[in-house]
Amino acid sequence: MQIPPSVISGQNGFQSAQSDLTQSTIDVAGASQSVSGTTTVSSGSTTEALVDATQAGFHGQASAEAIQVSSDTIGTLIDIRV
Repeated sequence: MQIPPSVISGQNGFQSAQSDLTQSTIDVAGASQSVSGTTTVSSGSTTEALVDATQAGFHGQASAEAIQVSSDTIGTLIDIRV
């Protein structure tokens, strides 16, 4: 079993967070429907989608931090600073 480099794991996590955020925004947009001129909003699905969007944001931040730490570690190991 191979363990991928940490920067690859960070990138995969970031892409996953971006996909989750996109889906959450689609869910929020789809939660309001126009019915004969009035707008009805399903509060349960909207709340759930907003929570999912917040979680995706935290996931993206954690993945970005993993990428940064990996970059800093590699720079230290080969003794370079950018």
